[in-house]
Amino acid sequence: MSFGKILESIDDIVWGIPLIVIIMSAGIYLTFRLRLLQIIHLPKALKFMFKNEEGGKGEISSFGALCTALSATIGTGNIVGVATAVGILSGGPGALFWMWLAAFLGMATKYAEGFLAIKYRKIDENGHVCGGPFYYIENGMGPKWKWLAKIFAFFGACVGLFGIGTFSQINGISSAVQNFFDPAREHTVRIFGTEYTVAVIVSGFIVTLCAALVIIGGIKRISGVSQVIVPFMAVVYIVTCLALVIINIEKLPSAVSMIFSQAFSFKAAAGGSLPMIFVAMQKGVARGIFSNESGLGSAPIAAAAAKSNNPVRQGLVSMCGTFIDTIIVCTMTGISIIMMGSYDAVNPATGKYYEGVEVTTHAFREGFSFLPSAIPAFVLMVCLVFFAFTTILGWNYYGERCLEYLSGGKAGAVKIYRFFYILAVFIGPYMTVSSVWTIADIFNGLMALPNLAALFALSPVIVRETRQYFRKPEDIYSQDRVASASED
Repeated sequence: MSFGKILESIDDIVWGIPLIVIIMSAGIYLTFRLRLLQIIHLPKALKFMFKNEEGGKGEISSFGALCTALSATIGTGNIVGVATAVGILSGGPGALFWMWLAAFLGMATKYAEGFLAIKYRKIDENGHVCGGPFYYIENGMGPKWKWLAKIFAFFGACVGLFGIGTFSQINGISSAVQNFFDPAREHTVRIFGTEYTVAVIVSGFIVTLCAALVIIGGIKRISGVSQVIVPFMAVVYIVTCLALVIINIEKLPSAVSMIFSQAFSFKAAAGGSLPMIFVAMQKGVARGIFSNESGLGSAPIAAAAAKSNNPVRQGLVSMCGTFIDTIIVCTMTGISIIMMGSYDAVNPATGKYYEGVEVTTHAFREGFSFLPSAIPAFVLMVCLVFFAFTTILGWNYYGERCLEYLSGGKAGAVKIYRFFYILAVFIGPYMTVSSVWTIADIFNGLMALPNLAALFALSPVIVRETRQYFRKPEDIYSQDRVASASED
């Protein structure tokens, strides 16, 4: 068996049914223990998202922390991943329903992660913040579990450097630019014996330069850029999808009906013998988890930097990330694809079903058929480029904080990591080894195990203080109590 096949087998095991069941079980458990907090307190969470906490300690605003987390989750997966999940050869339209369910339960999980991030973070005398699963494992579960915290940090640093934050994102950017400007590969340059289009070379260089300028500035610059790009591009994408839905509103009822009917259909799925309900469930839940990262432990690294003394408040803000990422953005993609029939559209040039970004591109072109086809394709390309760019920024921050924990706060180690991260972005457009992405995928799944262990172990603390806060919000996180906790 080849090395690639071995990696694929490991990936299938790591991201198999057991891990998905554990992540979903955590969401179910926390949803009931927190008494449907993601429904009852969603209005308050959305309010806190834009209203900064007075006197909160940290490096960036709560909104900045949320945008930094969203920069890592709102990416190509929201456009390409959803298209893959609802495709006729995958989960079909019914997968969107199971994606919603995963997001609903994931909101409770993401709340718990944000809560623990603030409660157990560390702030030094210079105001530098470091927090996330490695700190709530060590400080919450106890020093004897520090080995588990280091395992999480190791996996997190590897995920950022070896794929999720670098190779896959820059590849997505350069491919999108090439497909728009030079799909026929008419303008090429030979580098080390291989031909690359000018579009790939130029886009790769520009993105690397821009990423380096932001990354060198640290969390404040990453947060500042994310606060501009993430909301703007999310609004552009959502408005574009809403326009598509409104223009083709007569197709909406049948699309919604199809989502629910196929989500619970026991007919055989296309290309297999399994009932459609099981395939749709597996693909939808897996894609939902991939998209919003609830339970994986990445978002609390950003949440810990928020200017907040109140774990409940920041937990509610963090919860909004899953709501925005999956309930809103992924839904817009899925509905557009299903309404326009792109999930089972055939490419006339190849005679095969459209795949990946081709599915979403087809939906945009069909939905805006009265416009020149280049216009919706350009909008989609721009969204892909900026979503992927912000993911590069977000995962750099995650990786640096993980390495900071592993190295005991050595600035030199972080600078070396930063250099190799930028280098990985630079060489990313020319990487074609699929094993790199498979390795990153494996590390991403392995991150979840230490984090989920901490969520279950510390759930009594989460539940107790959350219930106490909603009974007496003015008492539990007073300034005196927070100051005392910080000294401890």
